[in-house]
Amino acid sequence: MNLVILDRDGVINHDSDQFIKSPDEWRPIPGSLEAIARLTQSGYTVVVATNQSGIGRGLFDMDAMNAIHEKMLKAVSAAGGHIDAFFYCPHTADSDCRCRKPKPGMFHDISERFNIDLPGAPAIGDSLRDLEAAAAAGCRPMLALTGKGKQTRAASNLPPGTLVFASLAAAVSHILDGTQA
Repeated sequence: MNLVILDRDGVINHDSDQFIKSPDEWRPIPGSLEAIARLTQSGYTVVVATNQSGIGRGLFDMDAMNAIHEKMLKAVSAAGGHIDAFFYCPHTADSDCRCRKPKPGMFHDISERFNIDLPGAPAIGDSLRDLEAAAAAGCRPMLALTGKGKQTRAASNLPPGTLVFASLAAAVSHILDGTQA
C-alpha cells in the first residue's frame, strides 16, 4: 500500500487564525483537490491527520468538523479523488495527549488502522509540528509553503531530510513524477 499523510488547514485548504469553524469557512487552496485526485488515481491511500484544538476550545463541535470534512470529501470527489480517512486531535495545546502533533500518536494510529509501516511514507504539512510528528513516526517530512509554510521555513529548524515544495500540488508532482518545484 502506498500511503500519503496530509495536514488539513494550510495544506489542503486555506487556514485562519480564527480557525475553520464551519463548512462556509472551508476553501480549498488552488490545485490541492486535483493533487489529491492525482494521488488517488495513482493508487495512493490518502489520509488526513489534523490538530483541531478549536473543538477543545469550544469554538466548534464534532458536528461542525464532520460537516467540514463532508464538504471536503465532496469537493475532492468532484475533482476525481478520494480521502480514505480523517484522523484528528481535538485537544488544546496545553493538553498532554499523545495525539496532538508534534507528538506522533495520530501517525501511529494511522499505521495500526491501515496495518502499514510508516518509514518513508510522505507526510505533507505547513507547520513545524506537522514535520516533527512525521519525522518522529519515521515518515518522510515534506513542507508545503502554503498556509504557515513560509513562516515555518524561515523560523524553524526543519527536521533532517525535510523536502520543501511550493504547494501540495508540487509535493504530489515530486511523489508521482520525481519532479522538484
